[in-house]
Amino acid sequence: MPQLTGLHVYPVKSTYRLSPADARVEPWGLAGDRRWMFAGPTGRAVTQRDEPTLGQYRVHPHEDGSLTITDPGGARVHVPAASAAAGDQTAQGDVFGTLFPAVEAAKEVQIWLADRLGDVRLLHLDEPATSRQIDLEHARPGETTSMADGFPLLLATTASLDALNRHLATDHPGDDRRAEPLPMERFRPNLVVSGTAPWAEDGWRRIRIGDVEFRVAKPCGRCVVTTTDQESGERRGPEPLLALGRHRRFGKKLVFGQNLVPERPDGVTGDDLGTVRLGDEVTVLEEGPRPQPDRRR
Repeated sequence: MPQLTGLHVYPVKSTYRLSPADARVEPWGLAGDRRWMFAGPTGRAVTQRDEPTLGQYRVHPHEDGSLTITDPGGARVHVPAASAAAGDQTAQGDVFGTLFPAVEAAKEVQIWLADRLGDVRLLHLDEPATSRQIDLEHARPGETTSMADGFPLLLATTASLDALNRHLATDHPGDDRRAEPLPMERFRPNLVVSGTAPWAEDGWRRIRIGDVEFRVAKPCGRCVVTTTDQESGERRGPEPLLALGRHRRFGKKLVFGQNLVPERPDGVTGDDLGTVRLGDEVTVLEEGPRPQPDRRR
């Protein structure tokens, strides 16, 4: 029986992961996941695509909604909770051209960040229920997401990672660096599932983890962030993008993992849709055709 064996939350988009034993599921993702992001002067998200060392910033959330951010050198800043209702400065956020209302962190936080990252601000999404509609090609009206790239959650399976690592080994015989197995952290998932066949998730349409149900919206196209060592912040060469291009190309997308949208249980009206826990069984409720990757080289 497939099980949930990894659970990750990223309080600030592109920063280092937190790996709790359980997490509450909200309509727009795991509680506390990517509710903050770094942004440039126009509000456009600044991520590891632009600055790989962002993954070295550690974030500790507090119960009052504030954060502590620690930079790679160990210096810290306290980030008070921010909201438009409290009179904090509002701003426009931008993730891949999707614009939405956000709130700026306190001025002293912005000064601290500017000393380290240049012309970068920290923005908070304080109204996730109404701010970012998911692409209607893959979602229903009123379904929203956090400051994630496009969907509330990302799922990956250990069997598929093992298969990808086997491709690396066979694609680069005698080249230890390029054939080096990749850890799951390179792909920055929220949910990691073990106990499946490789690429089984390609055919999933609806699943249940514990008592929470999810719709599988679309495969996740991958980018240069997957080439970044999440422990050191260094780019590590062209893999896994070359291997995904050879073995997991679907049209123009290099695919690893599946994007999920939580489903609201009957009778539940609030933000709490349930809790997922390490060790939860994963049940496939609905399957569909498994698309075949383009094998052109």
